[in-house]
Amino acid sequence: MKQPKLILCLLAIFSITISFGQAKKPTLMVVPSDAWCVQNGYTLTFDDQGSTKKIPDYKRAFQENTEVLQVISQINGMMADRGFPLKNMESAIKTLESNSAEDNLRQSKESGSGISESPIDELKKAAKADIIIQLTWTINKTGPKKSINFNLQGLDSYTDKQIATATGTGAPSFSAETPVLLSEAVLSHMDNFTASLQSHFDDMFENGREIIVRIQKWDDWDGDLETEYGGEELGVVIEDWLQANTVKGRFNTTDMTENMALFEQVRIPLYNDKGNALDANRYVKELGKFLSSAPYNIPNKPVMKGLGRATIILGHK
Repeated sequence: MKQPKLILCLLAIFSITISFGQAKKPTLMVVPSDAWCVQNGYTLTFDDQGSTKKIPDYKRAFQENTEVLQVISQINGMMADRGFPLKNMESAIKTLESNSAEDNLRQSKESGSGISESPIDELKKAAKADIIIQLTWTINKTGPKKSINFNLQGLDSYTDKQIATATGTGAPSFSAETPVLLSEAVLSHMDNFTASLQSHFDDMFENGREIIVRIQKWDDWDGDLETEYGGEELGVVIEDWLQANTVKGRFNTTDMTENMALFEQVRIPLYNDKGNALDANRYVKELGKFLSSAPYNIPNKPVMKGLGRATIILGHK
């Protein structure tokens, strides 16, 4: 009887070892950088609440420049070899196209305003990647020889903070194609680059993903953040909810008046109870449900901008 028990114990230890040894990897998506798109003429103008901005036209870059797909595929392969799951940018773009008609028709119930969201925010939502890797490359020619300069930037897709970088110049070559030149130039930097990505993800896994939450009110609502409920001001009630619903109670109250509040470095779990990635939109909807229930009964409208920023407007939808 002792031998079966011993075997079971060994199997249990082995299973625990495997589970700890297979650390969860962040999902990544590689995109051509804004600088590369501007330099090569793949841009669109974007109206951001009255301010005109120049933004990348990723679809046209993929359709008209075959080098883009080859270069990104090369980086994708190097990341995959190191065990990092990847989201395909072309597939994300197709998802955006299928959703664009619905988004163009969506309007505010109160004002009739449309959605204001940049293409990179839309792309992040479609891909649901933890980290965006922006890739910039230029080809240098000296006589018959070619070399490549590259810059890899790992960006937290929720905060846009740079969390890893690698830059360098590859050795000159007489005949190598651009993807090969890039692979050779990047190879010596890749291990340190991926180690930085993993370190950032491990911190998120332990301490939560960072988002920004803003509270505002409609002009015609007769309440505000100083209105008391059961002896507590509404602003304090919201802070208490954040305290109870963040990882280790971590958040900063950056600003609060009777009409608005700004909470930054709000640390939320990476995944909800169903195992789905948790973003700012899902998170503030839970806060919205809390505020709309008794004893507060405050109608509200959650508004999302990107994966890591969301606003709740109090008073009505």
